[in-house]
Amino acid sequence: MAERRTAREVVALVADDFAALPAPAAEAPGGSPRSDGPIGWAGYDAARARAAEKTGEEESVLYGRATVDGRPVVLVAFEFGFLGGSLGQAAGDRLVAAYRTAVADRVPLVSLVATGGSRMQEGMIALTQLQRVAEATVRLRSAGVPHVTVLRDPSTGGGWATVGAGADVVLALPSAQVAFAGSRVRPRDADPSAYTAEGQYAHGHVDALVDPADLRRTLGLWLRLLTGAGEQPPVPAPPPHALTEAAPPGTGWEAVVRARSAARPRAGAYLDAYFDVRAAVRGDRAGGVDDGVECGFGLRAGRPVAYAAQGGTATRPAGFRTAARLIRLADRLGIPVLTLIDTPGAANDAEAERAGAGPAIAEAFAAVADARVPVTSLLVGEGGSGGALALAARNNTWATPDGYFSVIAPELASAILKRSPDQAPVTADQLRLRPQDLVDLGVVRGIVGQAEAPSE
Repeated sequence: MAERRTAREVVALVADDFAALPAPAAEAPGGSPRSDGPIGWAGYDAARARAAEKTGEEESVLYGRATVDGRPVVLVAFEFGFLGGSLGQAAGDRLVAAYRTAVADRVPLVSLVATGGSRMQEGMIALTQLQRVAEATVRLRSAGVPHVTVLRDPSTGGGWATVGAGADVVLALPSAQVAFAGSRVRPRDADPSAYTAEGQYAHGHVDALVDPADLRRTLGLWLRLLTGAGEQPPVPAPPPHALTEAAPPGTGWEAVVRARSAARPRAGAYLDAYFDVRAAVRGDRAGGVDDGVECGFGLRAGRPVAYAAQGGTATRPAGFRTAARLIRLADRLGIPVLTLIDTPGAANDAEAERAGAGPAIAEAFAAVADARVPVTSLLVGEGGSGGALALAARNNTWATPDGYFSVIAPELASAILKRSPDQAPVTADQLRLRPQDLVDLGVVRGIVGQAEAPSE
């Protein structure tokens, strides 16, 4: 179990300063204040009074303006000691007010979640707060205001399913309970690891596990990455320089061999050379993770750029969905996108088909096509069929001398044409897949060269 801190303690842990805002006027359904709450739960008023005396807080949620690592934010913190951090009408009022303030101030929302769910003593009035938070989330997204959440122990029920899981970037404390089902309502024979921050991270619902000592620095980095776009409209990210000194290949088969070489620089090397600092988002938010696709945001010369990079493996449905999620988020925040293409193609095993390979590829194509921010693509290795083209910008794709793009792998094309395997090199030439061929065909804009060495 993760160490539990009060709301004020965790605020002090992450914020440079914090100015709490007053409780807003009640706006949710439920009528005027009455004894023992909206449904007359016997003893509810007394329970609230004991919670207030114990915690020094008026409610399970406090919010206000703050700075985190020098960046202004609206900060929300749950007090688990106040009736288990549960959501009732007054807590919902505060959450909605926090979201509205973030929109009005045009600053990110940071939420520090620790909740057991909806407050039973308020019945359906408590549960309807989830609808209000969902509406506030939609307004926040429409305004292009980012939301970063930190999942503390525990983060369960509706608080996880709205405030936490509804954030753009989801961080979690190691060993925290993170689940929709609280500890007292889970099946007795359930796998306990599924209800942890580590389990949620493994299945792509949490972007990173962060030790408490690193929270302020990590939040500060994410705030820099998500808020520094500035340009209206955004300027396209320049394509990375090539990392090898090589002339374009002489034949189609040479292009294939070169792209498949283990010695060729992979996407990670290009990201390291391109960005000063970067942080990853993880998973497709549907239970899938493809470790062969790295997505996230980075800073290049102080300017944020989102990236989705294939690492040379067959891309799985979760990889396409994660890339699509990344591109849609960057689009909402006005941040340009860089995609690095390197895959023999989409995974085509039975598991990939069951996981929706076709719909996932379609989702990636649509995210690129629908993006209002500029998307820059660089072919750094293999460009195998639709699994590679799905991440390519329609009119702004470039190639390194080490890459090739093909409608199908030469070996598979030979098999379809009923040629012998030794005819694959001939087929490669016929496919016109070399970088210079792609330029001639108008598929890519050009072949990138190495960066010029700085003058002495």
